[in-house]
Amino acid sequence: AYSTRVIYNGIDLDIFKPAQNGFIRKHKLENKKILLGVASIWEKRKGLDVVKKHPGDLIISADTIVVIGGVILGKPKDKADASRMLNILSNRTHKVITAFCLLKNDKCLEDYVISEVTFNKLSQELIDQYIESGSPMDKAGAYGAQDNNDFLIIKNISGSRDNVIGFPVDEIKATIDKFEKIA
Repeated sequence: AYSTRVIYNGIDLDIFKPAQNGFIRKHKLENKKILLGVASIWEKRKGLDVVKKHPGDLIISADTIVVIGGVILGKPKDKADASRMLNILSNRTHKVITAFCLLKNDKCLEDYVISEVTFNKLSQELIDQYIESGSPMDKAGAYGAQDNNDFLIIKNISGSRDNVIGFPVDEIKATIDKFEKIA
């Protein structure tokens, strides 16, 4: 496990990566409640690992998945897997779901954000260049919205752009306001 301190959109954060890592890579799930359940269970499990070590602190645990046609695209295992994912997403619309959990002592409040992303039609040359940059290798769905300035992969984002990047700031701030009333 590691920690780092960052300031993201005006929020001062200590980020802890739990000892357990990874995500359920390949599942074909059609039911939205199941998809949200998978994301929610994982982010809560990660948060519980950290809250035990930091009693009294507000812990925000989150995980993001990319879903297309009922299939979850996790982080690519290698360059070939990244290429496969980007080819699947090319010229199509998919969902980005970030489930998050606010934890403090024995209190927990869960929520989620769903955005839709439409990709441009990607040439294999662009996919290969993008993969060679190294950027897609640690991201769900093998892409990052923040890379769109250098690699024109995204045509449109409907919903929270921060969600697509992986941390829906406005939605989490609103949920913190609710959580403070019950914690």
